[in-house]
Amino acid sequence: MALESINPATGELIERFDEWSAAQTAEVVDKTQAAWLTWRGTGFVERATLMKKAAGILRDNADTYARTMALEMGKPIVEGRAEINKCAACCDYYAGHAEAILADEVIGSDARKSYVAHRPLGVVLAVMPWNFPFWQVFRFAAPALMAGNAGLLKHSSNVPRCALQIEEVFIQAGFPADIFRTLMIGSGKVDAVIEHPAVKAVTLTGSDIAGRKVAAKAGQMLKKAVLELGGSDPFVVLADADLDEAAVVAAKARCISSGQSCIAAKRFIVEAPVYDAFLQKFTAAVAALKVGDPLDETTQVGAQARDDLMQELHAQVELSIKKGAKAVLGGAPLTGKGSFYPPTILVDVVPGMPAYDEELFGPVASVIRAKDANDALFIANDTPFGLGGSVWTRDVVKGEAFAAQIEAGAVFVNGMVKSDPRLPFGGVKISGFGRELSHHGIKEFVNIQTVWIK
Repeated sequence: MALESINPATGELIERFDEWSAAQTAEVVDKTQAAWLTWRGTGFVERATLMKKAAGILRDNADTYARTMALEMGKPIVEGRAEINKCAACCDYYAGHAEAILADEVIGSDARKSYVAHRPLGVVLAVMPWNFPFWQVFRFAAPALMAGNAGLLKHSSNVPRCALQIEEVFIQAGFPADIFRTLMIGSGKVDAVIEHPAVKAVTLTGSDIAGRKVAAKAGQMLKKAVLELGGSDPFVVLADADLDEAAVVAAKARCISSGQSCIAAKRFIVEAPVYDAFLQKFTAAVAALKVGDPLDETTQVGAQARDDLMQELHAQVELSIKKGAKAVLGGAPLTGKGSFYPPTILVDVVPGMPAYDEELFGPVASVIRAKDANDALFIANDTPFGLGGSVWTRDVVKGEAFAAQIEAGAVFVNGMVKSDPRLPFGGVKISGFGRELSHHGIKEFVNIQTVWIK
């Protein structure tokens, strides 16, 4: 199988890579294990120096990397630059905080001295998606490397150039050879990598289907796993919300990364007294978004990453409409070259429709009427997903109380759900388990070791 980079805005092949054989893959894993045996003995100052260099390389080459994302998976180039700068900020955060986070914790006991140490686990496999092709990787790689681990990246097969550029960042920054390697393999070879004795843990960001497969193999091998999976985030608008602000943020929250984001707001749950007013403002804000060439600086919604994914999205929209939903905006792929799906708003969405029950991974919003705040909370939690959510109200005390009842890994009051290196990120229910980022994330892949001295 070849790994192909295809421009989704034009359908043209950019480049093709031959998939590695099992022997080639195993050889690289062995080399990474050998590199880790030395790397684990380095100090935090040395690691931080290299990580800060990586941050500088990212910033210096932001235009180049943003262009690669635009060409390989259709991300608007303005968003691509912001993604690269966020990666750099993540590198800086862990360069500056890892030593303190992982410092020994002295604990009194019956020993002369006893403490908890945080030792690196070893080689960690990261199976990463295409939708944030740099950010998803760096939010794993920065803490993992600062903790003294080594990294293997199995990136999505449609962004091979992004994967290679990420590897090159660490090489240029001066990290040891083979301490972070990209594996040029398809999903069919992931199990063999997890089975490799050198691989001590695995993290995956992707669909719940992919997560189940990786978790099953990791469980079979008794290896640690962290999963960040899909989401169908509720965006709850209570009757006392600032509708102008909520509508503008809602449009951005639904269409960031051309709607292809796990933590994008997807279900817009609105109290009945303000439903019509919010829908009008929201529709206007979404309709104003510019769809176009991802390389155009003014584009706000680019191409969908692959044509097959766009067709799956459209099938969900069509079935929802067949079951009674109505499209008040958009609702069909754009004609012409490329995999472009316009921002779409569906109303009259009820249980039993894909627009209610499933994750719509593209710029399609489901607007759902709630009788009151209690009904809105029920609808927000009436999903197997639990990644993020937000609630909008002028009464922040009420908003905080409402947020406490939303079954999700992150809840924002009067704000758009986002990830931040300072805060833990992850989900509940079928949105996964474990956490990335903050001090919680860096501790996912360490041996929390008790040391007791008589």
